Amino acid sequence: MQLVKAAMIGDVVGKFGLDTLESQLPALIKDQNIDFVTVNGENASEGFGMTESDFRRIITAGADVVTSGNHVWEKREFWTILETEKNMLRPANYPSHAEISSGSGFVHIMKKNVNWIVINLQGRELMNPIDCPFQCFDKLIKIFEGRATDNHPLISVPSAFPIILVDFHAESSREKEALAHYIDGRASIIAGTHTHVQTTDEKILPNGSAYITDLGMTGNIDSVIGMNPEICLDRARKQVLYHMETAASEKPGKIQGIIAEINAETGTAVSIKRI
Repeated sequence: MQLVKAAMIGDVVGKFGLDTLESQLPALIKDQNIDFVTVNGENASEGFGMTESDFRRIITAGADVVTSGNHVWEKREFWTILETEKNMLRPANYPSHAEISSGSGFVHIMKKNVNWIVINLQGRELMNPIDCPFQCFDKLIKIFEGRATDNHPLISVPSAFPIILVDFHAESSREKEALAHYIDGRASIIAGTHTHVQTTDEKILPNGSAYITDLGMTGNIDSVIGMNPEICLDRARKQVLYHMETAASEKPGKIQGIIAEINAETGTAVSIKRI
């Protein structure tokens, strides 16, 4: 049995989060012998969206794929990066007919003789009512298995069983758990992002998928989801939408996420642990 290791890293928040990622991810990859890394970068530009420089920094730090979520659209000039960089993903279930559907929500990468597929989905509960993530996953699986009526230009159907990693960017824990049970056994890892608070429910589901409700965040943990606590407190107490700012700190930041061991021959996860 050939085992490979995948790491999925929670939302990078602001410059502090980028600095943290750059200083800690390379050592983590080396020390843990990690074969493949995804990083959620949608909050890298001071909490809201991304720039090309942010994307380059995350890739240089060691990410194979950068995932995102609802904030990926914040900076319109970044949409060209979504179009030109295949390893920069936006949620796959945005409406295909909309102008805002730049880029792709999935990618197929061959690395170390292993087929890796990364899918980025976004939830709908307490978020914008975009296309159904459940149906979107089903459609993508048909493409990957060669059962779609039309082949997709970004996917060459793997000759060996692919390892499928899913970043589900969602607000609702219920929706995250529901999707995990729905696709259990059809993905190697299902990891939630978006809430920036790491959960302690990492587990292997009955059909072999590794799961965690939320990866957490990368950056200043002594904050309110990476943002300035005083501003967040004023917003909560006064119900005034003061401009949010990322939290500064003299202490080192932290990387949060998970590392999972996967059977490369079957795509089944055999272990999962939190970072």
